[in-house]
Amino acid sequence: MKDSKSNPLLCDPETGVCEIDTTSTTGDFDYQFQQKKLIKIIYFTDPICSSCWGIEPQLRKLKLEYGKYLEIEYRMGGLLPDWSYNAGGISKPSDVAHHWDEVSAHYDMPIDGDVWLENPLASSYPPSIAFKAAQLQDEAKAQKFMRRMREMVFLEKKNIADWNQIKTAAIEVGLDTEQLQQDYAGKATELFKEDLLLARKMGVRGFPTLLLSNSLNKTQVIYGFRPYPLFETTISSLAPAVFKDSYDKSWEALFAKYPTLTAREFTELSGKSRQESEKLLKQLTQEGKLQQHTTKNGSIWKVK
Repeated sequence: MKDSKSNPLLCDPETGVCEIDTTSTTGDFDYQFQQKKLIKIIYFTDPICSSCWGIEPQLRKLKLEYGKYLEIEYRMGGLLPDWSYNAGGISKPSDVAHHWDEVSAHYDMPIDGDVWLENPLASSYPPSIAFKAAQLQDEAKAQKFMRRMREMVFLEKKNIADWNQIKTAAIEVGLDTEQLQQDYAGKATELFKEDLLLARKMGVRGFPTLLLSNSLNKTQVIYGFRPYPLFETTISSLAPAVFKDSYDKSWEALFAKYPTLTAREFTELSGKSRQESEKLLKQLTQEGKLQQHTTKNGSIWKVK
C-alpha cells in the first residue's frame, strides 16, 4: 500500500490502482444505494486513469453478460487536480510518459505515454466536469463520451483538458455542445464537487473503485484492476439467482455493440485467444472491413 503522498499518476500495476491522497477520507459513510435493478454499481473513475482504461475489457463483457441486471452509476474521482505537488517520483508531466508506456504493456491495452511529452494535461478536472455535463443530457451518450475522450488521450495523444478536444469528442457522440458548455460552466461543476465529496465520505482510496450493492443494500467492493472472474463471483455472491446471458461473439456483432475494440477487448469478448484475435483483426483490416489505428504500444480497430 502506498502512503498518502503517493502520486496519483503512478498507477501501480501490481495492485492495479491509481491511488489518491486519502488523508481526508472517512470510510465510515453509510451510503444507501437507490437502485432500479438487482445490482447497482457505483464506479469511481477518472478520464486519465490508466488502470480504468485497463479494465475496459472486463466492464464491456460485464455489460454484455449481466447488463439486464445491472445499473452502473459513473462518479468522477479527481485524479489530477493540478501539478502543484511533488510526490511519488513525479513532479512534472514528462515524468508520466515512461510510466504510461509500462502500464500499457502490463494491461495489454494501447497507451501512448508521449502525450505527456508532446501535449500534456494540466489537470483531469476539465474532462471530468465535461462528463458530468454530458450526464445531464444523456447517460448513454455520456458513457460513449467518456470512452471517446479516453481513446483520444491514451491512443491519439490529445490533450482532453482542452475545450476544443472536449468539444470534438462531444460532437462525435452526438451531444449538444452548446448545452454541454453551458452546463460545464454551471451545474456540472457542482455535480463534480459532489462526486469528490462522496468519494471522500465513502473512503475511496483510488481508481478504479467499484461498489456493488444488491436490493438488500449488501455491498462489496472491487478495487483496482481485477480479472473478469472476480466480477462474476462478486455478482453471484450478491445475487445468486442471476445467470449470465449468452451473446453473439462474431466480430460483426461485437463491433455493432462496441464501435471500437482493442485486441485485448476483442479477446475478452470473443472468447478467442489473444493470438487468434490479433490475427483475425489484422486479416479483417487487410480485407478492408476494419480500420486500424496503430500506436507505438498497440492498436485499436473500428468498422471501416
